[in-house]
Amino acid sequence: MALARVDRLTFAYPESPPALLEVSLEVERGEVVLLLGASGSGKSTLVRALAGLVPWFHGGRFEGRVEVAGRDTRSTRPTELAGTVATVFQDPEDQVILGRVDSEVAFALENVGALPETILPRVHRALAAVGIAGFSDRSVTEISGGELQRVCLASALALEPELLLLDEPTSQLDPAGAEAFFELALGGEAGVVISEQRPANALRYADRVLFLEQGRVLLDARRDDAVEWLAEHRPAWVEQQPGFNQIAVVGEVACSVENVSFAYERPVLENVSLELRRGEVVALTGPNGSGKTTLAKLVAGLLEPQTGRVVRAGTAAMLLQDPGRYLVRERADEEVALGSDLPRARKMLAAVGLAGSEARHPRDLSTGERERLALATVLVADPDVLVLDEPTRGVDPERRQELAALLRAHAAERATLVVTNDRAFAHAVADREVAIAPEREPVLA
Repeated sequence: MALARVDRLTFAYPESPPALLEVSLEVERGEVVLLLGASGSGKSTLVRALAGLVPWFHGGRFEGRVEVAGRDTRSTRPTELAGTVATVFQDPEDQVILGRVDSEVAFALENVGALPETILPRVHRALAAVGIAGFSDRSVTEISGGELQRVCLASALALEPELLLLDEPTSQLDPAGAEAFFELALGGEAGVVISEQRPANALRYADRVLFLEQGRVLLDARRDDAVEWLAEHRPAWVEQQPGFNQIAVVGEVACSVENVSFAYERPVLENVSLELRRGEVVALTGPNGSGKTTLAKLVAGLLEPQTGRVVRAGTAAMLLQDPGRYLVRERADEEVALGSDLPRARKMLAAVGLAGSEARHPRDLSTGERERLALATVLVADPDVLVLDEPTRGVDPERRQELAALLRAHAAERATLVVTNDRAFAHAVADREVAIAPEREPVLA
């Protein structure tokens, strides 16, 4: 008997067109199923349906049947599936409840009634599995977005679930962390369903691949057959990593970071220097927690250095890691028009691939669509220094190619700094790379 079975599932959120149409699949114990598809294709909705959150939490119109471990999700509440199913969602910021890392991971175990004497050992094993063994006493507010994503992964792994659901689980992890996670998380007896927009690593571990398009299953095939199909029909999903642009940069200095240091409760940056010139795109890379976002905020003027100085020639704008937190208007075009006017806002929405979404509420957009909406809000202001922090989180490969082309097309107008763990995107968009090493000494390339 399959661990999970979806039979002709059709689902629509309230007052919305169907997000899933006649979807059927089975997941066996120990099987790794990879979900691919463009932003808004229904991947996250399918994950939520397997978790029982659709329809219990989200409401809407539900047709068909979903069974997990022999239980019908229409008559079994998500709380009753807890422990059998564990889910890691796209936005770790919205999943964390408690203030300390070890308390957060232990919270899930306490909720399912784990024996008290087993909780701490399981917490420590899970933290070690995702590469943050020394983080037990850290505050969740003082760690990076990538480290916070690892905390959520640890919370799921500690439950030792039968079905592990992962919605963009490596979207904020550095390449080494993503590789280590897949090696550790996908080798057990649990059935695993992964929704990914950066499929290169996940493809190596997948047994099967489903490609969703407009809520329908376009492909359901074994991995090798799926790779062949993708190469022919959706090549952006399997393209090889290109080299950095070899474009001569000629332009004045737009931002100079000079011997800057910064600390929260612990030192983050020490004596860092960086120069950004108009006309170039610079990729800022490095392990989670190395200080990339802090340096980006210093460049944009959202933080002031504690020692050293930052000098800017003109205006700066920054796209933060979690744009859903600062969307404030009722319509997408009105959100973008906060930095300009409506006609220019609508042109910018089209430029980022959101033509036709002008009247939609920002909260009704998928995670990837909200990322592009937030990008439009900073691009429309036409800054001299543009700072983007993980701009491809939740963005599918075809949209990433479009984003890279958009940034390249307007590179001459400004200096652009892109914080990213997406190696393929970094190579596609950047003229050079600045890598912050674990010891937080910048290495310029």
